[in-house]
Amino acid sequence: MSLEVNTKSTYNEDLNWRYATKKFNSEKEISETDLNTLLESIQLTASSYGLQPYEVIVVKDQKTREQLKAVAWNQNQVTDASCVLVFANLKSVSEAYVNTYLDNIAETRNMSRDDLKGMEDMIKNTTLQLPADKQNTWAAKQAYIALGNLLSAAANLKIDTCPMEGFDAEKFDEILGLADKNLTTAVIAPIGYRSEEDQYQHLSKVRKSKSDLIEVI
Repeated sequence: MSLEVNTKSTYNEDLNWRYATKKFNSEKEISETDLNTLLESIQLTASSYGLQPYEVIVVKDQKTREQLKAVAWNQNQVTDASCVLVFANLKSVSEAYVNTYLDNIAETRNMSRDDLKGMEDMIKNTTLQLPADKQNTWAAKQAYIALGNLLSAAANLKIDTCPMEGFDAEKFDEILGLADKNLTTAVIAPIGYRSEEDQYQHLSKVRKSKSDLIEVI
């Protein structure tokens, strides 16, 4: 009787494999199947109240990426990766946005909108009462949760990523036409496959020790 051997890597092994890729293989593209899997992982990400106050723009067009690179400190990842995912958060959350979300819940779960009155009051008495700048900060934090999910999902598929904050957000918004959509760029992630020339892939991962990082009370 033979025992089945589990050849799949563990979750933590996947995380140890990934790193912020500095040099991508510009000749190698992500398949549409894998890209859709990553986008679905983002779609399934948890967010406060489930509101998902952000959108994700998939930038494949090379001309557009050249423009973005110029306002991202000329970092080559923007143009050399298979594509760039731009996480853009809502600058402010409107009552109409919340109502649309609640309508979606009611339809998806075959519920009456009246059944969601408690949830509606809670959201409108908390998030909607925040000043616009605090709403913007809150929404950006939700976008970062989605980014984290992307990094993990990509590592599981052995797809490389490089989360980046080094860019001019206002210029990104202008190039991508986000200002008129009440959106602003929070963070970006070029995704693709590492180049064999990227020496960073061979470096040991440096993290705090568990004792320095974690306290149990």
